[in-house]
Amino acid sequence: LAAPSAEFEKLHEMYRSLYEELKLMPDKAQKSHGEERKRLVRTFDERHGEAEEVLQGMEEELRVAPPSYRNSMSTKLRIYRRDLGKLQRDMKNSAPGFGSSYNTTHLQSQRALLLQGTDALNNASQSIERSQRIAAETEQIGTDIIEELGEQREQLDRTRNRLANTGENLSRSRKILRAMSRLVTNKLLLGIIILMELAILGAVIYLKFFRK
Repeated sequence: LAAPSAEFEKLHEMYRSLYEELKLMPDKAQKSHGEERKRLVRTFDERHGEAEEVLQGMEEELRVAPPSYRNSMSTKLRIYRRDLGKLQRDMKNSAPGFGSSYNTTHLQSQRALLLQGTDALNNASQSIERSQRIAAETEQIGTDIIEELGEQREQLDRTRNRLANTGENLSRSRKILRAMSRLVTNKLLLGIIILMELAILGAVIYLKFFRK
């Protein structure tokens, strides 16, 4: 057979120790009286509950154990539960009133487990609510960022259009300046030509009429 897990062996040893303690209690309860018997009954209740919890732990460990080992130990666990039931009956016969004490303890244990389950469920619900709130906040932040990026893109588009218009205006200005420059140049050339013609005309008149 495959070897059991270390946790299963630990639980098994705990159960054997509890069982050895429990099986002596019915005889002690039968021989005791008053407060001593009540104390034994309470101790039996506590140890019996601990043994039940240990068996539950062993069953959980067996769920992941190899099939060959699981089958053999499942049979042993059924025997252990039967033995616990027999000890419970023996205690009831040895100590009148044990049944009511056991039922009370069992109900308290069940109530405690129910409260623990409720607390765990509440904690899980709160955790889910926090996660949902964080997800909603994250989604809102993402939406705001997308909107802001959209606005920035519109601003960039407007700036690009303004730059394009400015470029067109500069281009028209350069054309106007070039035209004005050509016009001024032409006027200067025309003035120079006129002055040269006047000088030539004056020279001709001087040579023809005044130089003898």
